[in-house]
Amino acid sequence: MIRKLAHACLETHDLPRATQFYNEVLGLPIQFTFRNDRDEIFGHYFACGDTTFIEVFDHTLKARQWGGEVTGLEGQGRVSHLCFEVTDLPGVKSTLESRGAQIGPISTGADSSLQAWLADPDGNPIELMEYTHRSLQLQSHAPDCRVPLTK
Repeated sequence: MIRKLAHACLETHDLPRATQFYNEVLGLPIQFTFRNDRDEIFGHYFACGDTTFIEVFDHTLKARQWGGEVTGLEGQGRVSHLCFEVTDLPGVKSTLESRGAQIGPISTGADSSLQAWLADPDGNPIELMEYTHRSLQLQSHAPDCRVPLTK
């Protein structure tokens, strides 16, 4: 049985920049760090609360460590998006903006939850979501979330 998101794994060409964003801007503590035999840091596990994590690896060092092809990381990176559940979305937005994050406006999504969007330094989209009393995620028998086509 799936309970919740355990972690999302991202790759970057600039681990120090990604580390600064996730640790200092978003305020996520580093749970542990990956080092190779040369004592090079090639990744971090960032704690998001309640045993949920974001795992970020240096793309080149990860490929050297475990194999794989080194390719460009253009566009949106390696994931569709990450979503963090928050309380007091306006307060969270204000705090993160004071730390240098650029966050879009707060809106209500098709699921009746409040949301605002930002991106990490590699362009990976991040959704900040606050549940409301009407959020489908909190309904015992939620209807389908019907979203009209935009094209």
